[in-house]
Amino acid sequence: MEADDVSIREQLFHNRVRETIICVLLFTCLYMVCYLVLTHFKKTAEFVTDDIEDATVNKIALWLCTFTLSVSVSAVLLLPISILSNEVLLMFPHSYYMQWLNGSLIHGLWNLVFLFSNLSLVFLMPFAYFFTESEGFAGSRKGVMARVYEAVVLLLLLALLVLGIVWVASAFLHDNAARKSLYDLWDCYLPYLYSGISLFGVLLLLLCTPFGLSRMFSVTGSLLVKPRLLEDVEDTLSCTTFEEDSLYRKLSCSSASVWVNLNMEAMRKEYERVRNNRVALEMRRKASPWQRNLGYPLVMLVLLSLTVMCVLMVCFNVLELLLDETAMPRGMEDPHLGMASFSMFGSLGAAVQVVLILYLMLSSVVGFYSSSLFCGLLPRAKDTNLTQIIANCVSLLILSSALPVFSRTLGITRFDLLGDFGRYNWLGNFYTVFLYNMLFAFLTSASLIKTVTWAVQRELIRAFGLHRLPITVSRSAIPFRLLLASGLSKIQ
Repeated sequence: MEADDVSIREQLFHNRVRETIICVLLFTCLYMVCYLVLTHFKKTAEFVTDDIEDATVNKIALWLCTFTLSVSVSAVLLLPISILSNEVLLMFPHSYYMQWLNGSLIHGLWNLVFLFSNLSLVFLMPFAYFFTESEGFAGSRKGVMARVYEAVVLLLLLALLVLGIVWVASAFLHDNAARKSLYDLWDCYLPYLYSGISLFGVLLLLLCTPFGLSRMFSVTGSLLVKPRLLEDVEDTLSCTTFEEDSLYRKLSCSSASVWVNLNMEAMRKEYERVRNNRVALEMRRKASPWQRNLGYPLVMLVLLSLTVMCVLMVCFNVLELLLDETAMPRGMEDPHLGMASFSMFGSLGAAVQVVLILYLMLSSVVGFYSSSLFCGLLPRAKDTNLTQIIANCVSLLILSSALPVFSRTLGITRFDLLGDFGRYNWLGNFYTVFLYNMLFAFLTSASLIKTVTWAVQRELIRAFGLHRLPITVSRSAIPFRLLLASGLSKIQ
């Protein structure tokens, strides 16, 4: 018996060491990739300064942002890794090389991502912001530690404020017994706070994802060569080149006309627009017929298919919610990997689920940065200050940490939530989950119909209006204000 107990303890020890090594390797790889991404967007002037103290503070804040972004990517990959791991174990049930891939490892990954996401959102990111904005208390010695002390004090005050708000909210929403559990911080108030943050992230996904699904068509179309009906590319390119040359001459001799000097900024914007249009036309002329006539329709068809598939799966989930209680999102303690597929279509259906989850995340990010409220956060290469980086990391963390709950609530996958992700209070409310599915289906369908209808109208108007372009473009290609400016300059 003692020998058996020793062997069991050794096996548990080796399993724990193996899982720790795998988690550390995965997170290290993600950290290095995220660091390269942030260094591509950061403003170099903030890190190469004569003030060594500011440079040190900015580097520490950048490391915290890199950690947070790594946790965000890990949260996005939670469901895809779990679904693919189950399918791999189904395909190779007795493989010796797949024994490390088990439910304990997946469950540990979920717990670590949940812990680190909340740690980053509640402590690390507020500390990074306070750290970069602090200068030390009045009368204290200047240095990095003085900034650390001030940032820690501000963080503690913020924590007390948030906990007070959570206590008041729980006292209003629960019975009087909840008011007496003030000292039960870990088991009552922190899960309640996590549930509120998750609910905010899921609501943000509800607003951003349908808008992002419609924006994906225009964003992807701007990266591809579009086919144009009844358009002569060579003739259009020559007209655009003529317009660009005319604007360039006007900009070059702007000192000869007072009118052109007054409209200098508008003329420059017009020149940039025409030049970008000319570059796009040159790319379309150089593109092969296959790329021009097959690539764009094929990609648009794939995007349309994925979007329609998402809507159909949500509609099917609505019917299941009405007929079967097991369709409600819930948490589970043991994932039981390798027992059965989480899709009725087997491995193909599981692969489609993974693609849809990643597609929804990408669409939510596109919709987030395309909205008028958050478009100012869009990072720019080598021109994003540290405050914007912190705001972007917080936003992406909120979106990504809510993605598993979002995907399970919509019925995109049947893989139930692991760890503390399934402890959210609002997940057990049927009316909340049902209304959420209905709103998503309605908003996505409305956005899709609006996008497709307007796109078809624009293409038809452009197609049937361009065949007259070679006749009228010689005079209409040049804006009226430039013709007027040219006439005034000749009079002078």
